[in-house]
Parts: sequence; structure tokens; C-alpha cells
Amino acid sequence: MSRFDRYLLSQLVALFGFFALILVSVYWVNRAVGLFDRLIGDGHSALVFLELSLLMLPNVIRLVLPIAAFAATVYVTNRLTQESELVVMQATGFSAFRLARPVLYFGGIVTVLHLALMNILVPWSSGMLAEREAALAENVTARFLTEGQFMHPSAGMTLYIREITQQGELRDLFLADERSEAERTTYVARRGLLARGANGPTLLMFDGVAQTLTRDARQSLSVTRFEDITYDLSAMMSASAQTMARPDFMTTAQLLLANAQELEERTGYPRSVILQEVHTRLAQPFLSAAAALVGFATLLIGAFSRFGLWRQIVGAVGILIFLQLLNTTGASMALQNAHLWPAVYVAPLAGMGISGMLLYLAQRPRRIRGALA
Repeated sequence: MSRFDRYLLSQLVALFGFFALILVSVYWVNRAVGLFDRLIGDGHSALVFLELSLLMLPNVIRLVLPIAAFAATVYVTNRLTQESELVVMQATGFSAFRLARPVLYFGGIVTVLHLALMNILVPWSSGMLAEREAALAENVTARFLTEGQFMHPSAGMTLYIREITQQGELRDLFLADERSEAERTTYVARRGLLARGANGPTLLMFDGVAQTLTRDARQSLSVTRFEDITYDLSAMMSASAQTMARPDFMTTAQLLLANAQELEERTGYPRSVILQEVHTRLAQPFLSAAAALVGFATLLIGAFSRFGLWRQIVGAVGILIFLQLLNTTGASMALQNAHLWPAVYVAPLAGMGISGMLLYLAQRPRRIRGALA
């Protein structure tokens, strides 16, 4: 690697780290605010918030990598152009493709990092996050059981507990279930305990009364006294606590080594979704390299101007938006039809092709308008 390659690569890596840090902070704060309100409001500690926030980071980093690579390349190329460093290198005989070699190295580094995130870290962290959220959702004591307050754990349900002892016993319970359109049931019990059932947590109530009011024309009321009764609290749980295994929670190696038919039965997702997930993980990281090359090649076309290369920058942003549209369209096509999985690779290949075309145009000698024949 020549001195110029090392110099340009060091500039790109340094600016990439800066932009990645800024973008990750913005994305992370945006998501962490809602997470913090939800967890603290449910009675969880700050350590739980920190744990879930760290599990969210790989997915956040994955989202910002192409943008950070593009921003770093555009910034460095614009600065080197304004300081005439690229002009000097071109004057020494460097072609546009030779100038782009360190950018290609940089794109390769970002692509490898992106591949590791997409195929290993993001599926692992997403699965861990889902399991942790499911465990927290089943922790009814932390989420719903607060003494001396009327709580509404789900639509149509009201729960009141006068006292919770240090041994976990619930004293003087009131539970109203209005989820059914046909009847309304109210439970009043002197004591209660929480237990783990087959489908989730259950509430054991002792020494109480159950009142059921029918909502038909007769409006009949039935009263039943009980010594003990079991009430299923799994309806309070969020859907995440009861979801099946999902392809995005499995690493790429697990998806590739698993039997296709067994994988469809275990996850409940069709073959098109699984294929789209695998090929997206393999194709999308190359968008980072394409974004870096597009940013460099687009700015290399522009000549020196004291007003900057703002037109080329706007053009590079437009190309990046076009590539993202291609990426979204290709993913949608692959989801609808399993045989259209090659559409996922259209956006990275288009980005590489556009970059090559722009580099070819950048190294062609500019014609002088008005020159004498």
C-alpha cells in the first residue's frame, strides 16, 4: 500500500468513526427515550434499561454504517479537492480508478464490519433482546402489581391490591374483567398468590366472591363464593412474550445449516421470507462499499471551485436515495416470490456500476469550450 493510499485511508477511517459515533448517538437516544419511559414506568431498574439499550446497539450500528461511510467519503473528498491535493495527484499521472483504490479499501473494511453485524451480532442481539423483553413481560409483579392503586394491565381489565407482603402474598384483591361482550365478571378475594403456569403467570385467589353480570336483555347477576380459584394472567402479556422462533433471531449459519422444511414449520414463516432474510444479510453490507464509492466518484467529476462542490454533493445524495429505493423494491419483490431472491442484489450491483461509470467519466480529458479548430 502506497503512502497516498495510507494517507487517504486514514482520513476516511477517522471521519467514518466520527460520523458513525454521531449517527449512532442520535439513533440510540431516539430509541432509548421511549424505552426508558416504558421500563421505568413499569417499575424496572436502570440496570435493566442499560442492558436492553446495549442489546439494541448492534442493530442501530447496522443502520448507520452506509450513511456514515458515505458522509465520511464525501467530506474527505470535498476537503482534498478544495485543498488541491487530488488535483496534484491527478497531475502526477494518477487515474480516477487509481485514486479510488484507497476508497475501495475503506469500503471493504466497512463491508466486513457490516457483514459481521448482519450475519452474527444483530441476529444474536435481537434474539437476546426478545427473550429479555419476554421475561420482563412475564414479570407481573414488576409491571402490574402495585399496592394501593387501580391498575389497567390490558384493555377491559382493572386490578386493585390493598397490600403486598414481604413474602409476596397479596391481600384484599379486586379484579374486574370486562373483555367479554356477553358478560362482566368481578372477583373479590381476601388473599392471593402468583404462580407460573404452562401458558404464563396465573393468579391464585383464596376466600372470595365471583360476581358475573350478563349483558343480555335479562341482565342477570350470579354470585359464587369460592375457597380458591385460579385466574390466567397470560392475557396481560404482550405478544412478544408468546411469539414463535423468527428467522431474524437466528444467525446466517443456523439458517443455512437447518433443513428448509423443518425451518418453515418451526418459525411459521414461508420459504420466501427466509430466503429474503439470508440474501439481504449477504447483499446489504455491500451497499456500504457502494455508498463510499458513489460519494467519491461523484465528487471527482467536479472541477475546482471556490464555492465548493455542492452540486456534486446533491447529486451523490440523489444517487444514494435511488440505491435505497432499489434496495427496498428488491427486498419487497423477494418477499413476495421466493424465486426473485436475486432482486436483493440489484442495489449493490447498481451502486458499483454507477461508481465505475462515474470514475470513467472523471478520468476523461475535459474539452475546452470555444477552442479554435
